[in-house]
Amino acid sequence: MTTQRPWEIVTVRHGTRETRRSEVFLNYPFYGEEDGPFTLDYFLWVLRRGDEAIVVDTGYSERGGTSRGRAVLIDPLEALRRLGIDPASGVPVVVTHAHYDHIGNLGAFTASPVHIAQAELDFWVSDIATRPLFSHFGDPDEVDELRRIEAEGRLRPFTGSARIVDGVELIEVGGHTPGQAMVSVRTSEGVVLIASDAAHFVEELERDMPFVSMADVPQSYRVLDRIRETDAVHVLTGHDAGTLDALEPLGDPLPGLAGVIGRQP
Repeated sequence: MTTQRPWEIVTVRHGTRETRRSEVFLNYPFYGEEDGPFTLDYFLWVLRRGDEAIVVDTGYSERGGTSRGRAVLIDPLEALRRLGIDPASGVPVVVTHAHYDHIGNLGAFTASPVHIAQAELDFWVSDIATRPLFSHFGDPDEVDELRRIEAEGRLRPFTGSARIVDGVELIEVGGHTPGQAMVSVRTSEGVVLIASDAAHFVEELERDMPFVSMADVPQSYRVLDRIRETDAVHVLTGHDAGTLDALEPLGDPLPGLAGVIGRQP
């Protein structure tokens, strides 16, 4: 039996935001600490193995980002094209959750199968998703794209977990959103866990401080416990500004905007 080659993971930093600690940690006054500045970065991930590629999340659109005061460092679609990926080529897409900064630009992926947890899809097409505490992070136009993708037969909903190809497993955990998912990837360095927004920051993990928006707070704590107990060699959080500092720089074609794990020749 032939073992498939491991995957390479490219982490792309496409946006950033300057804010305050009290704006990112849930009930921040409970910790009895002074407020202070805080930087969030915004990422998408590309898995590569030879001629194969998988896109994990699609970043925010320029409209979605700028309307919320987020800086656009590079258009996510341009970043993908620089990596040799044509969004219209049918490249598989994983949606870890359906917030605006993770499902922007879906309309460009006109032939792609799109993997998403069934619970996540069910929530965002429900009336509860229109309530202010959720709708701030949603984008009705992008949710409509999910509906269109489903109608075209390209949606690949899953429950619990799904092995979508050798070496890549999707894991539904909830917490941040009802169907928040993580991605386990086998690389040459070992298994890497793309936590996405199951854990936004390293500090969130290390200090047990949930993000300001959590659909299920008790489950969010359980998910943080689960991530801390993982045997993954690397955990990629969803918005930590120090992420690229901990990775090997990709260099061209995205100098200063991308890092790599398990670089392939």
